[in-house]
Amino acid sequence: MAGSSEEAPDYGRGVVIMDDWPGYDLNLFTYPQHYYGDLEYVLIPHGIIVDRTERLAKDIMKDIGYCDIMILCVLKGGYKFCADLVEHLKNISRNSDRFVSMKVDFIRLKSYRNDQSVGEMQIIGGEDLSTLAGKNVLIVEDVVGTGKTMRALLSSIEKYKPNMVKVASLLVKRTPRSDGFRPDWLMRIRKMEQAPWGWFASAS
Repeated sequence: MAGSSEEAPDYGRGVVIMDDWPGYDLNLFTYPQHYYGDLEYVLIPHGIIVDRTERLAKDIMKDIGYCDIMILCVLKGGYKFCADLVEHLKNISRNSDRFVSMKVDFIRLKSYRNDQSVGEMQIIGGEDLSTLAGKNVLIVEDVVGTGKTMRALLSSIEKYKPNMVKVASLLVKRTPRSDGFRPDWLMRIRKMEQAPWGWFASAS
């Protein structure tokens, strides 16, 4: 199965933001006035996210061996990260000796109804999963939380016998409810909120 289960931080596979990381001073950045008074510091500046996304693309191409890829983007949160990642993957392909064909499809995952778990995850949108048979599949997600939803998605996809299925996530949220799942390619962070110019910690 894609991903892994682990307890110790894997510094070779992601940028680890420790719980005692003080962050960057807000005076180093410009940010919208309506955030004034609500923020304490910036955890990850936008530039680091951009650079890390490019590096993830290089790692992915190296690890999968420049083979054709079927990319499944998990909406809604994964769209921007997926778009940036795919652009970097395409740039690598253009500058290599071998053209890599990439097709992107979009899905939404639903495991709750009215804030209550329905017990079974629903996959909304996208093509018939049977078309993934024999394909090299890359699932792109913005944040992996407990890992339970991603494991359920992987289980659903693997029933159709893809040649390979891997997971790339920009962030992994450390939570005591985690089942230990880790994507194949990632950056990590603790509790967070998002703004266009980076990831920040609120004052609350």
